[in-house]
Amino acid sequence: MTPSATAPRLIIAGFLHETNTFGPRKADYAAFEDGGGWPRLCDGADILTTMRGVNVGICGFIEEAEARGWSLCPIQWCAASPSAPVTRDAFERIAGRIVEGIRAAGPVDGVYLDLHGAMVAEHVDDGEGELLARVRAVIGTETPLVVSLDLHGNVTPKMVAMADALLGYRTYPHVDMAETGRRAARYVARRLSGAPDAKAFRQVPFLVPISWQATSVAPNKDLYARLPALEARGASTASLMMGFPAADFADCGPSILVYAPTRALADTLADELLAEVVAAESRFAGKIYAPEEGVRIAMARAETASRPIVIADTQDNPGAGGESDTTGMLRALVACGARDSALGLICDPAAAAQAHRAGVGATLRLALGGKSGIPGDRPFEADFVVETLSDGAFIATGPYYQGARMRLGASACLRIDGVRVVVTSSKAQLADQSMLRFVGIDPMRQDIIVVKSSVHFRADFEPIAEAILDCAAPGPMLADPAALPFKRLRKGLRLSPNGPAFG
Repeated sequence: MTPSATAPRLIIAGFLHETNTFGPRKADYAAFEDGGGWPRLCDGADILTTMRGVNVGICGFIEEAEARGWSLCPIQWCAASPSAPVTRDAFERIAGRIVEGIRAAGPVDGVYLDLHGAMVAEHVDDGEGELLARVRAVIGTETPLVVSLDLHGNVTPKMVAMADALLGYRTYPHVDMAETGRRAARYVARRLSGAPDAKAFRQVPFLVPISWQATSVAPNKDLYARLPALEARGASTASLMMGFPAADFADCGPSILVYAPTRALADTLADELLAEVVAAESRFAGKIYAPEEGVRIAMARAETASRPIVIADTQDNPGAGGESDTTGMLRALVACGARDSALGLICDPAAAAQAHRAGVGATLRLALGGKSGIPGDRPFEADFVVETLSDGAFIATGPYYQGARMRLGASACLRIDGVRVVVTSSKAQLADQSMLRFVGIDPMRQDIIVVKSSVHFRADFEPIAEAILDCAAPGPMLADPAALPFKRLRKGLRLSPNGPAFG
């Protein structure tokens, strides 16, 4: 495509999905229309109004582009909650809309895509690489193609080859998604004013459990602090990708990306960072408790605590492919006699509907949750009191969701003994205090809060938590990747830090 002679004209679009190939349910087109905690699918000019004031890559890109006076041609943006692979139909409809929209737009000066980096579809392992190749076939080799990625992207050689630059988030919890979009826009400006950079891509030789990928604690706190230092030494941009360790294909895993004016500099900086990551391998570790063990510890600490004890139900994290409906932690809370405790979210549309029919104050016999077929899990049958009801619509206020308009459908707060359960009709990762408050639960009045999340909850809950524990109840996102039944990884990749090698 031939660049314009006036103000730069940029295509913008987005297609995000984090794929757990071991998950119980695939992402169909309706999942992208709904969003699952993300903004819903938006098309064309609607992107410029809908994607405002939210912590999403394309939002930051739009803000920076408008400040520079660029002309934007929006095509389509969508995301779906992490799950099993994207269906062929959904991938082809969305990718087709983006590619044909770019083709129809005519000459442009560049293309920006807001992607995740760990998308697997039914018919293609490397979803982003396939999409980028199709876009490149339309725009040619000279038009800049710049991409923002989730920190959990499983970057492939094809992705690196097709894009001028891939820029990853630098925080987990991802409080810098919009800022990464702004960084991408600044890189586009650099690319428009000069020659392309050399690329250095390195794959890390081990998988990292997502519970130990947080950037607020060691070793990632130190490793991510190195990225600005690399840029101060001449890198145009640098990214450390943690990878999403539940995707069974050859390029699963962490990686390093460095872009610099010379090949020698890019290689030197990438090799230095890789050596530091490998040296930190044994530090990617922590304690995971069994459900009742974790609850008993939490109850003991709560006796003298002035703030809640927060437990991460990490293996049913809907941000990693869980269905947010397993009952292992609920069973543990009830069995241990926990008081002043809250758990969320349990996604069970039938139970939520039954609660709405019964009304506030009613006592219901329910078989709650446990419907996603997870081994070792089953519905929790008990009598529950309906404490509050909601339509599930509210605005998230914490630093991760940051202004997102949540639409969780018919919802309720159900109580059994001293445990309150947030039941919804749509799943979303509990990473915001508003996801308790919308049904009348005050987080600060709870002794124990169980969140179906692995790390993102820390952005809003760490400041109010007396302590944080990780528990492993049955779920599809195993805390230890080495326990997953991989069949297609690259030979020699260690399945966990200092763990066994694949093949």
